Amino acid sequence: MSADVLEPWLRGESRADVHPVVLPVLNALQQAREDLGHYTESLSDAEIWTRPHGLASVGFHLVHIAGSVDRLTTYLSGRSLSEAQLATLASENVSSGTLDQLLNAMNTSFDGFEQSARAIDPTTFSDARFVGRKRLPTTVIGLIVHIAEHAQRHVGQAITTCKLVMNDHR
Repeated sequence: MSADVLEPWLRGESRADVHPVVLPVLNALQQAREDLGHYTESLSDAEIWTRPHGLASVGFHLVHIAGSVDRLTTYLSGRSLSEAQLATLASENVSSGTLDQLLNAMNTSFDGFEQSARAIDPTTFSDARFVGRKRLPTTVIGLIVHIAEHAQRHVGQAITTCKLVMNDHR
């Protein structure tokens, strides 16, 4: 990303269709899209599955970001995971897919979350939600915020891995 492009949260965009509490989360996911697009653009499809120094591959992080946002969005809506989502979770470590396929899957997952987040009634932010097989308690706003923080955690790891792969292979 060039130095003259402001991060999403600094662009001064107001979106009347997004609650001001949700907007920073959407900005964080936009930042994730842009950062991952930028840092992965010079990697080959083979390099995204490289595990430098035994670290998780960039491909894993992309698959995990897409899958976790999808799963957490399911919990946000008060539902349990489907068999397909559980199967996807179980296969996240499988090296499969091109960079374009993985970025597209991530963007689709982000789009699904954004659509769900826009539809949330702010009066439900403190409503209970439950996560995982153990049904760990949280709230609607807790899930919304966690989706962004969890994605950003993996974006940082993916960027570091991208840099290691480029350093090791170039």
